[in-house]
Amino acid sequence: MSSAAFSPHIPDLDLITYYAEKQASFFSRVSPWTKFGCLIFIVLAITLTRNPAILLGMYIVVVSLYVSAGLPVKKLVAWYALPLLFVLSLIGLMIWSEPGVPLASITLAGFTLTLTDNGLLLLATLTLKAFISVTFSLFFLMTTRYQHFAAMISRIFPTPLDQIFLMAYRFLFLTLSMTASVLKSVRSRGGGLLHSVRMQGRLFAGVFAHVFIRSFERGERVHKAMTARGYTGSYASYGEVPRPALSGITLLVVLAIVSAALVITSPYRGW
Repeated sequence: MSSAAFSPHIPDLDLITYYAEKQASFFSRVSPWTKFGCLIFIVLAITLTRNPAILLGMYIVVVSLYVSAGLPVKKLVAWYALPLLFVLSLIGLMIWSEPGVPLASITLAGFTLTLTDNGLLLLATLTLKAFISVTFSLFFLMTTRYQHFAAMISRIFPTPLDQIFLMAYRFLFLTLSMTASVLKSVRSRGGGLLHSVRMQGRLFAGVFAHVFIRSFERGERVHKAMTARGYTGSYASYGEVPRPALSGITLLVVLAIVSAALVITSPYRGW
């Protein structure tokens, strides 16, 4: 069962895998190494840059790539809820203490909180950074076949870290499927998530404990099945990852030069 069965705001791993395997756009034929190099550059750029104009331009570019690949835009907008919630929970109070031109003030328990233009700018900047990283990460996952993704993990991480990463990725599917099944069972008996958390907190604590216990049991059965089929502790990855074309190599070289310039000119260089 898909993770979308219990929340449209949680990235649907089944849908992501479907697009990764069935997608036939130009970007699905681009070397995964090229896309991975671009992902590294984007993470570095949003870490070192705090110029809203640059961040807005980067966001427009990554969204254009996402749309051009034929990926679901409505799903992306729904999935933005999680990074937005993370940003708000991280700086929800910080934006009220930024110096600048006052825009609004509220008084809580004798304390006056003032929202300034710099506070809004901080919120917009961090939101853009979160949306850029999430959008391109989804673009990378939804245009890269699992076979290629697994092969890249095997080449990047040493043993046994690569095995742990790949097994944890597959185990996540089992946990989400089990959680969706349990929540569907609760709803079919007249229960609801908010109502049950408020009225039957112990019940839901038991439900989620049951989910993880059953998931571990299921994971153990999967391990035994793999052992019976010859698994010896090494999840072998077959097939070659397509190498970057000349245009991809040129793009990576340009991005490397830009990254070096960002590091040299970054205001965070002294940290």
